[in-house]
Amino acid sequence: MRGFLWFLYILFSIQAVSAQTSFSRGEELFMQNKPQEALKYLEAAAAEDPAHVQAFLYLGMAYLQLNRLDDAIAAYKKILPRGGKETAAIAFNLGNVYFLKGAYDPAIQNYTQAIGENPSYASAFLNRANALVRTGKLNEAVADYEQYLALEPGTPKREQVVKLIAFIREEFAAAERRRVVAEEAAKAAELERIKAEEAAKAAAELERIRAAEAAKAEADRRRQLLQEVTDSLQAAAEDSKGLSAGSEDVQDYSNEFELQ
Repeated sequence: MRGFLWFLYILFSIQAVSAQTSFSRGEELFMQNKPQEALKYLEAAAAEDPAHVQAFLYLGMAYLQLNRLDDAIAAYKKILPRGGKETAAIAFNLGNVYFLKGAYDPAIQNYTQAIGENPSYASAFLNRANALVRTGKLNEAVADYEQYLALEPGTPKREQVVKLIAFIREEFAAAERRRVVAEEAAKAAELERIKAEEAAKAAAELERIRAAEAAKAEADRRRQLLQEVTDSLQAAAEDSKGLSAGSEDVQDYSNEFELQ
């Protein structure tokens, strides 16, 4: 048993030496700005020792330089759980790859992880601020830019960052002005709507009153007409009664003309 364990130790040692040899050659070529040539050595080092953090770091950067972004993401994600003291750097690099792909939310998540591992990671604050700007979270971006300047007061990017902060704040002010104008316009429109609604209600009520008055006038006219007709008929009846009463006074001359 002890001999078998010794064999495994020797085997892993050989693999580690081989991985280190591959890594050294790959690192050398990478530093000479030859990412394509370095790639096969870095891939070999990562395959020979899946816990070789530096090999994965350089491998991800080589993929990045060759614009193989998905391969870079896969390499960084594979080693991230084993990052140890390099976790912040791995998360930061992973965030950069996501940023280049335009995947700003994952980029922000990885920059945040890098900051969580290293609260003094100035570049992570700067790049997270840039990603926040792309997602429209300007208020949070300003806070990150300011934190970056606090961590790197002598940065050559200071003037540019200060101008960017001022521009964002001016955007805040302009947006607030637009909001106020829009709010006032909305209030004015609502007031006009209420006025129009009240005017429509008043017009409808006036029309209702006029219609009611017209209906009443028509009813009165009809009632007056009926009254006049019934009065006329009543007068005719009285005339007819008078004529009948007069006929009772007519004398009977029938006997006077009776033949003898």
